[in-house]
Amino acid sequence: MTSVLVVDDDPQILRAIDINLRARDYDVTCAATGAEALALASKRPLDLVVLDLGLPDMDGCDVIRGLRGWTSIPILVLSGRTDSHDKVEALDAGADDYVTKPFDIDELLARLRAVARRGDRPLPTMRLVLGALEVDFAAKTVTQVALEESRAEEAAGDVAEEVRLTPTEWHILEVITRHPGRLVTQREVLAEVWGPQYVKETSYLRVYLTQLRRKLEPDPSRPRHLITEPGMGYRYEP
Repeated sequence: MTSVLVVDDDPQILRAIDINLRARDYDVTCAATGAEALALASKRPLDLVVLDLGLPDMDGCDVIRGLRGWTSIPILVLSGRTDSHDKVEALDAGADDYVTKPFDIDELLARLRAVARRGDRPLPTMRLVLGALEVDFAAKTVTQVALEESRAEEAAGDVAEEVRLTPTEWHILEVITRHPGRLVTQREVLAEVWGPQYVKETSYLRVYLTQLRRKLEPDPSRPRHLITEPGMGYRYEP
């Protein structure tokens, strides 16, 4: 049974989502504040989080950052904020998708299924080296190797720092890097990661590629590995 944490300070919305998810055999836990959500997430295993941004005690983006400090659980934002800046901030913080209120319950359920698939999807047994980073798709780990002057310390203690990616970031990275040197169109990435109904949502990709470059490229402003082909798509250069 899929376990979902729903976080919203509106009791009517909490009740509506709770009833609809339970009717479809989800195991639902509800929280009305950010602090309560973080406490619950730390105490029990969860498969998904549905999160409002306008919480009474803290901003939802701070909840996302708190969760991303230790888990890659899929996070679906459900918010009345429709400004693109709010969407970008939430996605940059580590959310996997964004649905605006008022919402259609069928769309919400479809988005939940999509982010769940991205979180559970088996990735290929494949490793990439991006500069000082080693990306392991099977283990879902990105290891940042220490700089050259610290090689002696590495030999003694394997000095490394983990870089965390969200399930959606993993999926996008896998799609783009699957065929080195080949152009992958925006439509291809959108269709595979979000589904064919989202092939026009190119703003999604701009946000996610910016975030991936911040995490993976030595100089995000001058990417060497995750290259944008303006108006067409993306290309991975080893």
